[in-house]
Amino acid sequence: MERITDMEGGRFRARAARAAVIGALIALVAACAPIVTRHGYVPTDEDLQDIVVGVDTRESVASAVGRPSAAGILSDSGWYYVESRFETRGWREPREVDRQVVAISFDDSGVVTNIERFGLERGRVVVLSRRVTDSNVKGIGFLQQLMGNIGRVTADQLVGD
Repeated sequence: MERITDMEGGRFRARAARAAVIGALIALVAACAPIVTRHGYVPTDEDLQDIVVGVDTRESVASAVGRPSAAGILSDSGWYYVESRFETRGWREPREVDRQVVAISFDDSGVVTNIERFGLERGRVVVLSRRVTDSNVKGIGFLQQLMGNIGRVTADQLVGD
């Protein structure tokens, strides 16, 4: 039976201590990496190119890009596709870093009148792209409500009760 000398035992403890410090540093760096989650769905620009303003109807839009989870509040005048991206860093609560809304408006006969994409820049709603046949999206108050909630989302609202 061979005995470990004090010198060899000291080297072993030093190596173990170094390994523990390196492991702790790796865990610390990994904990700082953001966790990114996405909520909702927004059709891509390529998908929206298939929709012709003034020609397509609710049914053809539904087959091209699917039905949204949010529809126009007043007389079903539009469909709203909403996607949000949240980042969580360490113990901090999730923070919304991006939100996009695609609004597709219809006339009374169900024909597409507007297709607009909205995003956020410095906390303000901006139009990213627009294909319209009239001056404005009906129900812009609804869009402003959707886009205006940035920064007001808390962790308990995301997780639920």
